[in-house]
Amino acid sequence: MSTHDGGAEPLTALVTGATGYIGGRLVPELLAAGFRVRAMARNPDRLEGREWRDAVDVVRADAQDPEQLAAAMAGVDVAYYLIHSLGSGPTFEERDRRTARAFAVAAREAGVRRIVYLGGLHPDAETLSPHLASRREVGDILLASGVPTAVLQAAVIIGSGSASFEMMRYLTERLPAMVAPRWLDNRIQPIAVRDVLRYLVGVARLPEDVSRTFDIGGPDVLTYREMMQRYAAIAGLAPRLIRTVPVLTPKLASLWVGLVTPVPGPLARPLVESLIHEVVAKEDDIRRYVPDPPEGLLGFDAAVELALQKVREFDVATSWASATPQGAPSDPLPEDPDWAGGSLFVDERERVVDATPEDLWAVIEGVGGTTGWYSWRLGWMLRGLMDRLFGGPGLRRGRRHPTRLWVGDPVDWWRVERIEPGRLLRLRAEMRLPGLAWLELGAHTDDDGRTVFRQRAIYHPHGLVGQLYWWAVTPFHGVVFGGMQRNLATAAEGRAAAA
Repeated sequence: MSTHDGGAEPLTALVTGATGYIGGRLVPELLAAGFRVRAMARNPDRLEGREWRDAVDVVRADAQDPEQLAAAMAGVDVAYYLIHSLGSGPTFEERDRRTARAFAVAAREAGVRRIVYLGGLHPDAETLSPHLASRREVGDILLASGVPTAVLQAAVIIGSGSASFEMMRYLTERLPAMVAPRWLDNRIQPIAVRDVLRYLVGVARLPEDVSRTFDIGGPDVLTYREMMQRYAAIAGLAPRLIRTVPVLTPKLASLWVGLVTPVPGPLARPLVESLIHEVVAKEDDIRRYVPDPPEGLLGFDAAVELALQKVREFDVATSWASATPQGAPSDPLPEDPDWAGGSLFVDERERVVDATPEDLWAVIEGVGGTTGWYSWRLGWMLRGLMDRLFGGPGLRRGRRHPTRLWVGDPVDWWRVERIEPGRLLRLRAEMRLPGLAWLELGAHTDDDGRTVFRQRAIYHPHGLVGQLYWWAVTPFHGVVFGGMQRNLATAAEGRAAAA
């Protein structure tokens, strides 16, 4: 096996899930540690705009496709398995099982020297929640692959943008008083994302005879109640009034979390279910191979302070919403309205704007989040609430940055599918719909040198229900899309006048 010690050839690491929360942060850590990195993504376009994009080898591959996996694994020393189907629907267990088996076979046949997997910390003698059980099964599949494997098992990860942190943050900030399940008093061993990444990098160089699970956790063991109260103190909030009851089921609790926080119900439920168990590390053998840094592991309070600082400075490198769930639509919008995939309904509008293309683009790139959508605010709020009730993201995902967008970024219930800076922003809808939908906002200059704002809403219905949906909402298009065009253009003109 090649090493990076003594001037030898550097290790090559394959990072799956490179567009996700952990994968997107692991890549620069590996580069800094001297690895050659190959980033694997189903849609490599979503890696555009990452600072490290030009420093890595990017490969397009689906983790369930043996041929694509084989090509991605060629010449790889260490393969990071950072894929899961969290919140992706009732068939997630079979999907996770099938994907892990395909990955294990591809790694063995390609001669990969080590697999690294980030799983979930769990007790041994209890019936686990479906998602924790699935993550344990994935670890077992990889350990049985014939390739030396390190399975890191973590509980709550504290870091800006992590789903667990965002759930705790919004629950604490928005609810000064709450009724909660009694398992809010179960013990948890949280860990800072910084230390998770350090362990992930460190285990790449484990001896070849080490193939096992490792529990990883931070220096503090707390209940979720204590975590919320300590967060409140750090954030300058009054102590939260929390009362526990024995009758609040994980399903009810996840629905409540989905309404109060940006984390949608399908993702909130597995996070809530994991809190039913006490998740405390049973061993700390990892320290024999990856020693603690001189300053020690980052404690809960310091991890929260650092995460809040990143949020306030708009310096969140990746977030839980960065990842597209497996099974989500990923085909690009066909450019030809008469495409072979079926009917497309289009609402298209153009308007001359008394502003420079630069001023118009600045407004376009700033849509969504706290800025809103420049039309019928109540209508957007009601549609967002309806979406959340049916398990969609609604409007609460917001934006990662208030003024900049990159391919793959979430923007409320949309995701950036294409961006041509200064010219075009294309958003794909991830709300619950009987079809696929896109919104395009563009800035152009016509033959007379005037700035033109072009806006297109495109919808591809699924069956009769999808077509009925389009005709049902068509009467509101003048208010929603017409208002958006007028108000967004006015905002660009106001920006130009103030310059």
